[in-house]
Amino acid sequence: MASSTLTIPAPSGVNPINVIDITFSLANDLYFIPSCRTTPKLSLFIETLGAGQVAFSSNDEIRVNADYIQGFSGDLKKEITGILYHEVVHSWQWNGNEQAPMGLIEGIADFVRLKAGYAENWMQPGSGNKWDEGYQVTALFLDYCNGLRNGFMAELNKRMRAGYSDNFFFELLGKTVDQLWSEYMAKYKTIHIRLFQCSF
Repeated sequence: MASSTLTIPAPSGVNPINVIDITFSLANDLYFIPSCRTTPKLSLFIETLGAGQVAFSSNDEIRVNADYIQGFSGDLKKEITGILYHEVVHSWQWNGNEQAPMGLIEGIADFVRLKAGYAENWMQPGSGNKWDEGYQVTALFLDYCNGLRNGFMAELNKRMRAGYSDNFFFELLGKTVDQLWSEYMAKYKTIHIRLFQCSF
């Protein structure tokens, strides 16, 4: 797997972002080596996208919304790095031959962002309404699952190479995904109740 480096010109007053020697550093966060897709080339574009859009990835091209960057008021370097971690995952992950829920695909990308340490100001674990809601909700659930069996995410990605089934969760963790979600929610509901009680 060849190394890729992207340098993002930054707005005035901000140091340039030398983001990605993403190959092995990101791949280790992905827990996917050696089962990830081969991506010989990634292209990055910073341009004006639709209102409310942050970024998207398609056909190994990452597009980041220039308006979002311009209007971001926090640590821009961390935010852009986190966005790129998320978007680069889409070029390396398997998607179950397009059978996997889109919320799972986006959740895996955010899981990598979380494990890389670029998940500031996220919602609390135990948030959300369903396991494949996507993004942060699913990422935090996947982190819980990976805590039950180290390497779970690598195995899940490996199985998603040719297709997808919710049964993968049972095969890897011995419980259905709905059971796992219920137990995850119950765990954090209890923690939230304790924290609430301690605040009085």
